[in-house]
Amino acid sequence: MTARYAVLLRGINVGGARKVPMARLREVLADLGYDDVVTYLQSGNAVLSAPTDAGGEEAVAARIEAGIEKAFGFRVETLVRDGAHLRAVADACPFPAAELQGKQLHVTFLSGAPDAERLAAVDTAALLPEEFRTGDRVLYLYTPDGLGRSRLAQVLARPSLFQGLVATTRNWNTVAKLVELTRER
Repeated sequence: MTARYAVLLRGINVGGARKVPMARLREVLADLGYDDVVTYLQSGNAVLSAPTDAGGEEAVAARIEAGIEKAFGFRVETLVRDGAHLRAVADACPFPAAELQGKQLHVTFLSGAPDAERLAAVDTAALLPEEFRTGDRVLYLYTPDGLGRSRLAQVLARPSLFQGLVATTRNWNTVAKLVELTRER
């Protein structure tokens, strides 16, 4: 029996550094024994099938990180989420996703639960109309003018906020596509 997983690579193909061509990534993932491998965009999104006894999300992520390091010569932090988790994330969105443009809504995927005390220290009133909400190993970000111009994104990029966690952000369009791609066939 297999499960569909989304693979979220952190910080690749940005500004010409840490290049991971998607065709080569598909080869690496297939060589690791994963099936039905597809990539989405150039920003480090893949979907694959893995046996349900493969050890779960963390084990699949660790195996992929090792495979990428061997193939490309550098380490890439990787989060793996199964289709059920992605659907739950989409269903739990506290913002009106259907009414917003994809660039206005983002999800930051985290390797664990964020520290509530650290997040409580963020001056949310000073960032309005931008907002964030927490979910199951995610933050939902509402950025009306997009992430590139977001003061909220700058605040949340502080390493101290997510110390000890891997964090990688995707816009809502990408989240919706990954939900679609991870549906069981």
